[in-house]
Amino acid sequence: MRKASPTVLVLALGVFGIITTEMGMVGVLPRVSAELGVTPSAAGWLVGAFALVIAVSGPFTTLLASRVDRKKVLAAAIAVFAVSNAVYALTTRYEVMLAFRVVPALFHPVFFAVALATAARLVPAEDATRATTTVFGGVTVGFAFGVPLTSYLAEHVSLASAFWFGALVNLIAFLGILRFVPPIPVGQRVSYSEQLSVLKRPGMWLTIASVVLVFAAMFSVYGYFAEYLGQVTHMDGTWVSAMLMAFGIVMVLGNFAFGGLLRRNLIRTVVAYPVLCLLLYVLLYAVGPLFAPMVLAVLVWGAVHSGGLVVSQSWLGRDAVDAPEFGNSLFISFSNLGITVGTAVGGWVMAAYGARQLPWAGVGFACAALLATLLRLGLDRSGAPDGAGTTARMAEAASRGGAGKSGG
Repeated sequence: MRKASPTVLVLALGVFGIITTEMGMVGVLPRVSAELGVTPSAAGWLVGAFALVIAVSGPFTTLLASRVDRKKVLAAAIAVFAVSNAVYALTTRYEVMLAFRVVPALFHPVFFAVALATAARLVPAEDATRATTTVFGGVTVGFAFGVPLTSYLAEHVSLASAFWFGALVNLIAFLGILRFVPPIPVGQRVSYSEQLSVLKRPGMWLTIASVVLVFAAMFSVYGYFAEYLGQVTHMDGTWVSAMLMAFGIVMVLGNFAFGGLLRRNLIRTVVAYPVLCLLLYVLLYAVGPLFAPMVLAVLVWGAVHSGGLVVSQSWLGRDAVDAPEFGNSLFISFSNLGITVGTAVGGWVMAAYGARQLPWAGVGFACAALLATLLRLGLDRSGAPDGAGTTARMAEAASRGGAGKSGG
């Protein structure tokens, strides 16, 4: 797949719209607090409730949607995001806005899970990783451009205009799905019990643990990006904003670089990722007080950070190859759990030891992630039933997928 198909690009646009909706709220919370007349802590629930609903509901909502035509699922989910953004733009009541943060959060993991599986299904098997990497590109582009643009519109035009922007992006993605995504009825139905059976595999829980720990490593430090640069490197607000933009742009490039590495060798890339995180955080600690070196380190940070998404999804998908959409929903839920754990521990380190020591939280989580990954690979090497079954399931799923594509 030298050139991404319109279908894959439309799915990436949908992911961009969802990330802009989810994370764009972070940059406009002060305006929301002022215009809706609520406290900053209450406004914070517009972000916290969204993440909590995703973490708790993801696998179950995806399971319930698993027997519906995939095109209908994608269109319905993105339509909910378009409507929710319109509600944010029109409402003056906090309770209404909070309700319409909960509703799209129920559809967030469904769209992600189905979009990733659909992108992989509609291309030749050898291009599946490239397709999912392109869809994940919507996440990094959302962080790089969608979130800053939302903040800019709220600050320089109006709060409503920021939300209308989100509504427009999601509406375009909705129309694109109607135009470019073919009907994808559920063929061979996988029962709920068969999908849930992936959780009975010991190796799956080691994989899930490694995903949680990787995201905890990423967000224990990234969650306090502004505080670290401000308190340790002594950058002012203008420099911090510039670094956030540079970080996001490098993430876009890093996402596709890691996709290429995964295509060459998934196992080596998965093992190398927590090692890269460990080395990165040692670098951040070493150059933290040094202005110019830290500017360069932020670029390295963005490149490494971007890999966590596609590397972790590919790793978990390896153990859920016979239930890919349910596996993707597990990835969405447990990555959000990792974000929650990481930011909580990072906040504790900040409070107890100061921002200067923050990178060591990332180092600790990275070491734990590496250990969980090596233990999971040990099952494969030992020939244990769960490890040996992974290869067989991958071969069987590839065979089924190929038959499905030729029949379409």
